[in-house]
Amino acid sequence: MEDGVTDQGFSADQIDTSRPHPARMYDFYLGGWDNYEVDREAAQTVIDILPDIVPAARANREFLQRAVRFLAESGIRQIIDIGTGIPTSPNTHEVAQAVSPDIRIAYVDNDPIVATHAGARLTGTGNTGFFLGDVRQPRSILDHPTIGKLIDFDQPVGLMLVAVLHFIKDEEDPAGIVAQLRDALPDGSYLVLSHTTADFHGGNFAEIDKIYTKATATLNSRPHAEILSFFEGFDLLDPGLVQVPLWRPDGPPPPPEELRRVGFYGAVATKH
Repeated sequence: MEDGVTDQGFSADQIDTSRPHPARMYDFYLGGWDNYEVDREAAQTVIDILPDIVPAARANREFLQRAVRFLAESGIRQIIDIGTGIPTSPNTHEVAQAVSPDIRIAYVDNDPIVATHAGARLTGTGNTGFFLGDVRQPRSILDHPTIGKLIDFDQPVGLMLVAVLHFIKDEEDPAGIVAQLRDALPDGSYLVLSHTTADFHGGNFAEIDKIYTKATATLNSRPHAEILSFFEGFDLLDPGLVQVPLWRPDGPPPPPEELRRVGFYGAVATKH
């Protein structure tokens, strides 16, 4: 495929600038500029309550990059990145295609503003595509034409659910969502998943949850055991489900005082 595939499927009036959006808030944590005043105000309030959200978001982003590089070096040649958020370089396709230019990436997000950046940043090279989709409706993602153009489910797939399931409420069945996606993957596929947790920050998250309740998606931090349950049907790779800086770091792991600031678990697992 020589050209990127973009199926925006929205009109400009669908972009909601009246309420903060988690993807745009995350962009602010990462130091990006693709956000609105309402997002910056909400994100800054979170930072004021929990300054650690900034190093945690950045550690999560670094985990994504290491995990993508691992997928590419392990022979994965197609990736579905659900909940990609505002593009922040290096993006999934940049990391993966630096290892092997033939790797195909299908990006999926439910925020129309992400689509406004997709053409320039996510689908400007071959073998990449973007479309609007909601992880709460996995079947609509799996059946989407863009997936059909980029992903061959007869071959192993890298599925990325990085910092997305904590926006799914318990009653929306996040484990069931992962299971539906898992069942569509052939053996030899991989799952890359990260999720926020209050295991290291206690009561701080109660106030933060209130802020996200006013946004377009609520934040549902979960403990280690609950996040671990999302990997049912997969085999965790070493070192298992750990705080994201501890997943195969490129250098020495951070000292304990820095590690306590990172309220994200992450893991990579394979389907057999």
